[in-house]
Amino acid sequence: MTFESQRSVVSIDQFKNWLATQDPANITFVGKPLGDLSDLSKRDSTDTIVTFCPIKAGNICTGACTVSHGSDLCISAPGTNCLFATADVAFCDGGNCDGSCNSFSSCGTVLDNGFCDTPGTSSIAVAA
Repeated sequence: MTFESQRSVVSIDQFKNWLATQDPANITFVGKPLGDLSDLSKRDSTDTIVTFCPIKAGNICTGACTVSHGSDLCISAPGTNCLFATADVAFCDGGNCDGSCNSFSSCGTVLDNGFCDTPGTSSIAVAA
């Protein structure tokens, strides 16, 4: 999957394509239920899907990943080393969406499948 800009968020279709290639045993879902994945791109929603994982191996984000769906959240995500999202989010080194935070849309190191290299992340802020 190729991304033309470092400032791209991940589309619903890109999320679904990534999810289809994953071992379900390595994915934990939290937040609002995703429901029927075929309906996701048809929804007019302010909810954001954030996927975050503990392992960055080369340009690949992997490991036991977590998928969070919702808005107006501070997600506890200790040990996160890479993430992607369907809208801009902030990833922070403090546990309560505090400390030093950076924006997904200004990712410094883009990994395969649209993930951002986010070493030291402890929490993720999702806007309303």
